[in-house]
Amino acid sequence: MERWGIIYSPKSGVLRTHKRWEKIRRYLNEQSIEYDFVQSEGNGSEERLGAMLVKNGYTTIVVVGGDGALNRTLQGILSVEPEIWKGITLAIIPNGHGNDYAKFWEIDEDDPIAAVNVVIRRRVRKVDLGILTCNEQKYYFLNCLNVGLVASIMDIKHKTYRFWGMSSLSYLSSFLIMLFHRMEHKARFSVNHETIEGHFMNICLGNAHAYGLTPNAVPYNGMLDVTTVSHPAISQLVAGMYMLVTGKFLTHRNVRPYRSRQKIHFEEIGKSQVSLDGQVIPNIQCPFDVVVRQEQINFIIP
Repeated sequence: MERWGIIYSPKSGVLRTHKRWEKIRRYLNEQSIEYDFVQSEGNGSEERLGAMLVKNGYTTIVVVGGDGALNRTLQGILSVEPEIWKGITLAIIPNGHGNDYAKFWEIDEDDPIAAVNVVIRRRVRKVDLGILTCNEQKYYFLNCLNVGLVASIMDIKHKTYRFWGMSSLSYLSSFLIMLFHRMEHKARFSVNHETIEGHFMNICLGNAHAYGLTPNAVPYNGMLDVTTVSHPAISQLVAGMYMLVTGKFLTHRNVRPYRSRQKIHFEEIGKSQVSLDGQVIPNIQCPFDVVVRQEQINFIIP
């Protein structure tokens, strides 16, 4: 078995945050797994660490973290030459507040030992890669891209971590703050050669379940599921949240679903923010394009 390069991203806002990692590390040693690990220092350092591990010859990169840490590591891996990163195998041991991509693959976020065993068994599948291109700069995602409310909530959530610390309070405060924000922005984009224009609360391009916003998407068919949400009266917003958690989101009257394997072109998003896998990408300006490339990334699944 080749030596793993592990990026450990501590779970923010949690007391005794290293206890879980120590349990993982003891089990790795008991199983005689050869590995080296680096710990992120915050401020998105996983991107730098991912690139560093790849350049130092590691071909199995294991992220102990959440969706954000996985995404930042992906950005770093794909910053090296394609002939190098195409030989990299990526894995996740859930350790974040958002573990949606791991949940899609049914990797148990509550059982880190089971997650380690998934990596040990090393069942590799090629998964799709989403790519946003703006001014010749490329950004990547495995799970989803959001324009609008979800990106704004993620941005406020990350900022309120500094004040509240605990995840539940951070999410609650984010949601309450958003009730006083303008929840719709004008947007214009094209999907399947159809131009869609209007005022939207959120636009989601899902490569997987995207926290329930694209519940039928799968990350291996070379297609993106797209949902638009508009006209968010408070009562409708509450109803939409209920449908989201009960798996009935696409039946909401203000939700419109699409599916495409073609380039999706954005001409206008107003003042909306953009996030990839929960990570807000600053200074994204229109026009920009989003595509999905089928089965580009080697990923370890159960």
